Amino acid sequence: MEDETTPRENDKHGADWYRTLVAELSDLATVVAPDGTITYVSPAVTRVLGYDPDELVGHEGYEFVHPEDRERNADALETVLSNPSESETVEVRFRHADDSWRWIEATMRNRLDDEIIDGILLSSRDITERKEYEARAQELAEEYEALLHNVEDAIFLLNVEEGEDSVRFEFERLSPSYERQTGITTEEVQGQTPRDVFGEEQGAELEANYHRCVNAGKPISYEEELQVDEGARFWQTKLAPVVKDGDVARLVGVTRNVTERVERERQVRQQNERLEEFASVVSHDLRNPLNVAQSRATLLAEQAESDHLDPLVQALDRMEAIVEDTLTLARQGNTISETESINLIDLVGKCWGTVDTKDASIEIVDEMAFQGDRDRLRHVFENLFRNAVEHGGSDVTVRVGCHDGDGIYVEDDGPGIPVGEREKVFDPGHSSARSGTGFGLTIVKRIVEAHDWELSITDGADGGARFEIEMAKQKDLA
Repeated sequence: MEDETTPRENDKHGADWYRTLVAELSDLATVVAPDGTITYVSPAVTRVLGYDPDELVGHEGYEFVHPEDRERNADALETVLSNPSESETVEVRFRHADDSWRWIEATMRNRLDDEIIDGILLSSRDITERKEYEARAQELAEEYEALLHNVEDAIFLLNVEEGEDSVRFEFERLSPSYERQTGITTEEVQGQTPRDVFGEEQGAELEANYHRCVNAGKPISYEEELQVDEGARFWQTKLAPVVKDGDVARLVGVTRNVTERVERERQVRQQNERLEEFASVVSHDLRNPLNVAQSRATLLAEQAESDHLDPLVQALDRMEAIVEDTLTLARQGNTISETESINLIDLVGKCWGTVDTKDASIEIVDEMAFQGDRDRLRHVFENLFRNAVEHGGSDVTVRVGCHDGDGIYVEDDGPGIPVGEREKVFDPGHSSARSGTGFGLTIVKRIVEAHDWELSITDGADGGARFEIEMAKQKDLA
């Protein structure tokens, strides 16, 4: 049976079918005349831009396009009009019905010769979220580049490729700081493994830490030895995994050249070992015969009388005091590695109670807490108190308080210390008191400096000596 539908009815049926299809599409369909006038807008415009189609039909599309995007939009339209067989895609900001701007991606096609659609057909979609994501990604990329180019620590990026039985690490990128410190460039190492770059032995050691980070699935920190040159051998490294779809896809490493610190620590350890050897000699090889001499002197005093016995005992006692101070000086001047919170009143009270202060009195003016090595600081305050009594007399008054907010002072009302003598009193063996060993203030200075503090002498409020401990340079050793 032949179809009796006329050609005009077929055209009408096709147009109705096309309009129905366009109306149901999620994308926005728009038809504009060559002069830019909107002749048709699909119902999706309400969902996408908040307009009723009748609000746009008859208006020029340019008036809804952001002023900064109009030239780009006009260029795309001109291209389609000049080349009917080509399509053009353009991204512009279009005014929403609420006066906000939405990013629209529009693909233009020339349909001026079409019997159904007469004009330029625009198929558009809202890409605002994508553009915002791209803007954020661009901002992050710029921040990343700024960080990579300006941070002093060396940064390296590794790709992680997991196979069935193994994990492969490949260098992806090095920061400029890494390149400066090592002389190795991204171009030289990109796509290569640590073993390719640093050799089998060193590469295996590096990869062991990379495996540890991948297995842990969280950041790790460690110190490693990687010989690059004489000035770059030891590195403090922090490694963090980048997880994608549940797997570690990349490692980000931040490393710092700590060669000077490590070598300095080794020197300090060697010095400490030599000091400990010296202290051992003093403690055993000198103290043992000294104790024998003291015992014999005591027995001799019981068996006979002599004017020489008292000076002999005093000399032996003085030798014992020198031995004790020498041991303290050797063992207490090392760098402080561990500290605790200390209450000034508590520490001063205990130190005052262990010193033979005779009729002297103590005034604790301020209360404060600070970080330090309690055992070593007891030597500081005990020696300062002894010094005050030895030079200020048995009835001297000692005052302890807070100095400049973050320091401590210890002062007395004795005769004070002349300006010209203030640096010399810290020299080993220097003492103006007959009973002193000359090491007391040397020990004080060494322990203060071991805390990375500063010690100075000035006049006290009542004319005596004032020792000020400045903690402004105190490091966070807690």
